[in-house]
Amino acid sequence: MSHPMLDKVKPYLAMVSLQFGYAGMYIITMVSLKHGMSHYVLAVYRHAVATVVIAPFAIVLERKIRPKMTISTFLKIMVLALLEPVIDQNLYYVGMKYTTATFASATVNILPAITFIMAVIFRLETVKIKKIHSQAKVIGTIVTLAGAMVMTLYKGPIINIIQSRGLSHYGTSSASSDQHWIIGTLMLLGSISGWSAYFILQSFTLRQYPAELSLASWICLMGTVEGAAVSLVMERHMGAWVVGWDSKLLAPVYSGIVCSGIAYYLQAVVIKQRGPVFVTAFSPLCMIITAVLGFSILAEQVHLGSIIGAILIVIGLYSVVWGKSKDVSSASVLPDEKAGMNELPITNGSTKSFHSDNNVDRPPATSDIPAKNPL
Repeated sequence: MSHPMLDKVKPYLAMVSLQFGYAGMYIITMVSLKHGMSHYVLAVYRHAVATVVIAPFAIVLERKIRPKMTISTFLKIMVLALLEPVIDQNLYYVGMKYTTATFASATVNILPAITFIMAVIFRLETVKIKKIHSQAKVIGTIVTLAGAMVMTLYKGPIINIIQSRGLSHYGTSSASSDQHWIIGTLMLLGSISGWSAYFILQSFTLRQYPAELSLASWICLMGTVEGAAVSLVMERHMGAWVVGWDSKLLAPVYSGIVCSGIAYYLQAVVIKQRGPVFVTAFSPLCMIITAVLGFSILAEQVHLGSIIGAILIVIGLYSVVWGKSKDVSSASVLPDEKAGMNELPITNGSTKSFHSDNNVDRPPATSDIPAKNPL
């Protein structure tokens, strides 16, 4: 039997580890894009690598618990593959190329706020406005969005935190740079909205298809197919598909294994236990790691508007996280509360597994999660 305290810590460890993985991806991807790699091709290769890596594990480890594929589930998987591997990542790569890796990782901090709004709309989150923790979630969401607006509308002077010692600045003329900055910011906001929608739909899909590795494999496979179709239209010269033994190869291999294969699986496990808002609540850590790497490796510039906006985002974000922690406490006190909330109550002595056909439409209880899952 697993230790209760260890079970509580596992989701946090998983999400913190992923932030280090994402930070590395931002830097490696930025280098590959600046060296001329097509972001369309990068997205395709990334998910092709992820499919090859995790599909064998899914086939072997989930052969007994994997439910039958239905048309409804397959259609959801196709939409998931379109939202994250295709729309989200391509918009994100363009946004990061037009701004900086540090700025891109900072804008991801509005992900919990957008996810929270969508979760309330789809009744995955409950808001009891008379409760302090619900007020904290609402106020935190507003502050987070305000921080995002500051980052978007106010650039400000350059703050020289660390002297430039890495690669040369990737800059152009002032007017062109400002225009690219606005376009890049809009691309990043569109990317984050698509990512939020992905988390919401994933939480619904897991109710019908509660096999995390298999779901991640399907998403990566369909993302490869759909992304390849888009890439063949957008990149018509075959030279765009050529990679060498450099960052153009490292970027899809690293991001495919760490940020698609492993991340999709861990996110699915944690979503099933703690909900989509919890999964998105650790992005400030990634911003800090990426900023340090960006200063030292890419010699990136940091603007005052980015710092002010990031501070507001972090304040608002952890207001939301505090409110979420109180939701978890409430859920543990009221185990018989109806499902439909993000945190699913722990049930004792359940006689049915959520893998059975009779229970496929209800949200899985925490105790129903197969023992082999690491979280």
